[in-house]
Amino acid sequence: MNYSSSPIFQRTELLVGSEAMERLAEKRVILFGVGGVGSWCAESLIRSGVRHLTMVDADRVCTSNINRQLMATSKTVGQVKVDALRERLLTINPKADITAVQEIFSEETADQFDIGSYDYIIDAIDSLRDKALLILMACQTNVRFFSSMGAALKLDPTRIRVAEFWKVTGDPLARALRSRFKRDKTFPKRKFKCVFSDELLQNKATCIPTDAEPNLFHKVQVNGTLAHITAIFGFTLAGLVVQDIVEDASAKND
Repeated sequence: MNYSSSPIFQRTELLVGSEAMERLAEKRVILFGVGGVGSWCAESLIRSGVRHLTMVDADRVCTSNINRQLMATSKTVGQVKVDALRERLLTINPKADITAVQEIFSEETADQFDIGSYDYIIDAIDSLRDKALLILMACQTNVRFFSSMGAALKLDPTRIRVAEFWKVTGDPLARALRSRFKRDKTFPKRKFKCVFSDELLQNKATCIPTDAEPNLFHKVQVNGTLAHITAIFGFTLAGLVVQDIVEDASAKND
């Protein structure tokens, strides 16, 4: 039995066809960041038939992750995030080829990932500095690239949508990235799609999670987040990948 014809994916194959399932199984995806957005993106990719997935994140599960991150439970606190997530994903599809890399993407480590060798690059990084670097490097390749803007301080799921980076409105992270590119006079070499919301709420409490380390990975501050928002961001990122593969398969058959 072919990987793509596994009973796990029968409902998916009904919708997208066997050719698309084969392509989903063949494509190599690298995902940077498996927090509130990235963890749900990874799950959706694996459940949709993506087989080759590399996940990159240096963090460990902490208690304050439990409200929104897929692999974060009272039993996984303290575990390496990519390892805990990989273990879960393999219970969904034991035949998946999942690589867990406990590392932060940064100027010092960027070259070790060989991002140009993948079919898809997904950005779910929180750090402004590292996110900007990944965007610039990804856009220098021919690899399909999708990025998440800020998912914190959101409540309304109906305001989440997709736009080209320079057309994203109302998002402070996108604004900060554009300002950084303009300041440095270094711009992405091509256009790319982003998931974002133009909603911007304020924190209503002043408490900081006792296990949070906002400066460890160059994060500016800790903001409130909700599972349904981060999950929709992650699912939308995965959807962009799946849709792109399915459309490509359909075009080749026309």
